[in-house]
Formats: sequence, structure tokens, C-alpha cells
Amino acid sequence: MTTEYAGLAGWTPAALPVPGEVRPVVSAPDPVLSRPGPEVDPTSDEVVRLAADLIATMRVSPGCVGLAAPQVGVSAQVFAVDVTGHPKALTVHGTFVLCNARVVEATRWKSGREGCMSVPDLTGDVKRASRLVVEGLLPGTGAPVRLVTDGFEARALQHEIDHCLGLLFLDRVAGAHAIYQRKVYQ
Repeated sequence: MTTEYAGLAGWTPAALPVPGEVRPVVSAPDPVLSRPGPEVDPTSDEVVRLAADLIATMRVSPGCVGLAAPQVGVSAQVFAVDVTGHPKALTVHGTFVLCNARVVEATRWKSGREGCMSVPDLTGDVKRASRLVVEGLLPGTGAPVRLVTDGFEARALQHEIDHCLGLLFLDRVAGAHAIYQRKVYQ
């Protein structure tokens, strides 16, 4: 059986029939962050509400370009991304949520600095693909999507997919020499 994939096909957060509520973000070592989340039914009311809440929480968090369900205490394969306006972003698909996403192609590996709302005091150098193809399902409709992206958006997608699989960026750094105290700017 072949699946007909499309890009986001015009999907926007307005497609979610519920308003999002801001949820508290959990920090390491909360156990939900180290457990692989189960796949979800993207058409369920619970997942649609979670998608709206992830977007709402991401929007009130300065500098946040992605947020996964485990970061708000929910073990599930759902995440939101929006790299719009980020100076390192090349390809930008806007604000979107994916369920049960998986990487189907990853090339052009590069090291780059990452931070995370769930690891607020540290950053680290992580090697990630700078060209990426991801497949997943849209919340609400369950429509399959295939996104081709690069650069910073590719890094953000890999970071959020890792969260859904129970991994933090700290699990991907080359070693202790590649972890840094987060700088605080006043």
C-alpha cells in the first residue's frame, strides 16, 4: 500500500478546533523525558488539545522554536515546531505540529550548539543532519505529510523527534567537553 504524502498542504494552527492552554514545562531529570512516547491517534480529541497546548506554550516561551509532548509531561509522539524569524533558519514551514514523526532521510551532518527548555542551564554541541526528510501525521485530520527541510529547521525537527523517543540533546553530545553552561544575557 502506498501513502500519498503532501507537504503541510496549507495546514495552520487555525485548523485545530480548540484554543491552546499554556502548560508548565518539565525539566530533567523528570522521568517522562527519558521514556519513549507511544504513537498516538492524531484525530483523537486528546491529541488535538495537546497540539493546541504545545503551540500555546511554545508561543509564550521566549526563543522557543520547538516543544514536544514529553516536555509538558505527556508521554506521546507529538511535537510543535516554528523557526520563523530565527536568524539561522534557511527553510521555514511556519508553525506546525506533527504526530508519530520519523526521519526517512538524513544527510549533510554538521555539529551545532543546542539548548532546551527542559535543560535550562546547559547547552551542547550536537551533530545533526542539515538536510532532512521527515514523515508524520497532522493533528486533527491525520493527513500524512512529508517535509523536506534543511539547516536550522532540520536541527529543530531532529531535536523534537528525539524528545518523543525519550532522548535529550545531552544524550547526543560528543562528550563532557561539548557541554557548556548556558550564558545569561542581561
